[in-house]
Amino acid sequence: MRDKILITGANGQIGTVLTHRLREVYGTENVLASDIVEPADSNQPFVFLDILNSTRLLEIINDHKITQVYHLAAILSANGEWNPKKTWNVNLNGLFSILNLGKEGVIKKIFFPSTIAVFGNTTPQINTPQDVPLLPTTVYGMSKTAGELWCNYYHKRYNVDVRSVRYPGIIGHQSIPSGGTTDYAVEIYHEALKHKKYTCFLKEDTRLPMLYMPDAVNGTIKIMEQPTDKIKLRYGYNLSSMSFTPKEIAESIQKYISDFKITYEPDFRQEIAASWSESIDDGQARKDWDWSPKYDLNKMTTDMLENLKNKY
Repeated sequence: MRDKILITGANGQIGTVLTHRLREVYGTENVLASDIVEPADSNQPFVFLDILNSTRLLEIINDHKITQVYHLAAILSANGEWNPKKTWNVNLNGLFSILNLGKEGVIKKIFFPSTIAVFGNTTPQINTPQDVPLLPTTVYGMSKTAGELWCNYYHKRYNVDVRSVRYPGIIGHQSIPSGGTTDYAVEIYHEALKHKKYTCFLKEDTRLPMLYMPDAVNGTIKIMEQPTDKIKLRYGYNLSSMSFTPKEIAESIQKYISDFKITYEPDFRQEIAASWSESIDDGQARKDWDWSPKYDLNKMTTDMLENLKNKY
């Protein structure tokens, strides 16, 4: 019997691509997408789900015989600052509902996405180690830090098979994200092709760790497919492949669009970004379950522009 998978927050930046990839791997009929907004493709298996409705969540899992949950539903860093209480409620109580179903044996395996937003000013910013003091500066980061701790607790106390990675900034051509502090690294490619100019909301020398979407999706599925004994950490594994500044990504674009121009108008997201790591040591993931990204900045830029050029 094949696993039946539920993806919460499936219409988000990562969820859209992950859903498609999981259907390629497991079959369309075995992957159920859920969100609070209807997807663009209404012909694929989808259910409306407010993650705070635990009764409806259990109904869906029982009706569709779900065995795995990829729990992506969350309010992100920048948007989270506009409504802290709602962010905490959505990001934590949604997770509790799923962890409790794992505790009760209703779900066999859970994926929880953490983030570099768990890091803060107490964290070494260069090659940030796996285990460091966590003092996040956003409600989003606070909720993900608490989420990591609860995932670890449910595994240790109740043997829940929960797996997690700390995503850096995620870049992909499939959609334009909203509400994140690293969103500029997606917007810039669209604006380069549309207008040959971009105004960045971060300073030119703000270095942040990033991950290209194919690597993010492959890493997510890879950790979920590993034998249990290979997963040594039940909180977020550090994950990364490259680090760059807005100036450096602009220079990589200029190799293909020579007259592309970038200007800088830092806003409140600059303070958030300044508290995060500049680069990540993901050696633990490489050691435990053979994590290995394929894309660097220039390879990513080539692929992004190639995929987006027909759109504009």
